[in-house]
Amino acid sequence: MVGGDQGQFDQAKPVMDCYGKAVTLMGDVGSGQLCKMANQICIAGLVQGLAEGINFAQRAGLDGEQVIDVISKGAAGSWQMMNRGSTMCEDKYDFGFAVDWMRKDLGICFEEARNNGARLPVTALVDQFYAGIQAKRGNRWDTSSLLRNLTQD
Repeated sequence: MVGGDQGQFDQAKPVMDCYGKAVTLMGDVGSGQLCKMANQICIAGLVQGLAEGINFAQRAGLDGEQVIDVISKGAAGSWQMMNRGSTMCEDKYDFGFAVDWMRKDLGICFEEARNNGARLPVTALVDQFYAGIQAKRGNRWDTSSLLRNLTQD
């Protein structure tokens, strides 16, 4: 997710390709950051949905990991499900993208939304759920730790 001049991007792209899985010019300077904001907004809602689905399955008496295995092959499948579903079922969060970092990123999203008029009601709600994780001293836990809000008081 890059913003900038096409010529400079073309010059830098071979280097970025050495460490980036995908390198895409999104537009003018700042466009890469805006794309990153959209990414974080999508992840926030997706992780909350995943947490709720796992919690529901476990409380219904289903094997969480088996549910993840089955539903990951259909429309509910995602990177988060494939890479965090099992660790969520195991209640393991001592790795990955920290809650503090996500809240910082969401704060940037809210600031931009105030400027561009975008409404982010689900993101605002999930941000408060992350605040709950911080209150549990989960500042450095992975963002998938949202499940803890549903399973612990």
